Amino acid sequence: MREKERKLILLILLGLFFLNFLAWLTFYHLNQSHFLEVTFFDVGQGDSIFIETTQRHQILIDGGPDSAILEKLGKEMPFWDRTIDLIILTHPEHDHYGGLIEVLKRYRVENILWTGVIRDTAEFKEWQRLIEEEEAKIIIAKVGQKIKIHRSDLCNFSVLYPLENLEGKTVKNTNNTSIITKLVFRDNSFLFTGDAYKAVEREILKKGIDVDSDVLKVGHHGSKTSSADDFIGKVLPSYAIISCGKDNSYGHPHPETLETLEKYGITVLRTDQEGDIKIVSDGKNYAVSNF
Repeated sequence: MREKERKLILLILLGLFFLNFLAWLTFYHLNQSHFLEVTFFDVGQGDSIFIETTQRHQILIDGGPDSAILEKLGKEMPFWDRTIDLIILTHPEHDHYGGLIEVLKRYRVENILWTGVIRDTAEFKEWQRLIEEEEAKIIIAKVGQKIKIHRSDLCNFSVLYPLENLEGKTVKNTNNTSIITKLVFRDNSFLFTGDAYKAVEREILKKGIDVDSDVLKVGHHGSKTSSADDFIGKVLPSYAIISCGKDNSYGHPHPETLETLEKYGITVLRTDQEGDIKIVSDGKNYAVSNF
């Protein structure tokens, strides 16, 4: 047999082997037990949360400050999957949407939930340009919205804040425009608060909005501007996740916040100490792991 023919046969066999491996990998991924997975990424001084629902739909809340998010997504998503079902930008601050700009350049995004608040910065203009080019469905957040990625999915998002439509508005403190959402999967619930201050937390309480949750993403990286005592007492989570960078210049998390959480006997997990933190839920029970 000629050398060229042997090489051709070898290439064909290698191709068949690769296709078989890819099919097996896809089958394995699709037939994993259907759990909800919520991963709080360690992106330094910033926020980024990756959610994979029971039906393998993927949601990304914020993207941290830079391209580090791409490596994180690469570890959580199969290499052939280049689509994200929903991106939620809680508010347009660099430590929350800097990384989303990189995500938009490399992934196809089906839906984008944000407030529409305007910033006069070059980075914000880049965000606007990219979401226009993406041609994703744009959803402007407002209290009362129910978001379900697919009718077969058992996971439901509720928007708890903002209380009004903020599209096109310019505000001095975008932290207080943060989208606050609650994710419910059967008996388990997660509350994501962005960087909202105590005034926003108390405004929500005055409206009688249900914030009781098993897991709380602590507001504003554990700053003393957030986590009001009465708010924490109403949420009363088993776990509180603080996303902050090592030796950050802001002093996050603040001792006052840690004391409030300790007062209610809440277990605190921090990305600056634990790294990425994953919570897996079957709808009744959940397990926490860091890796």
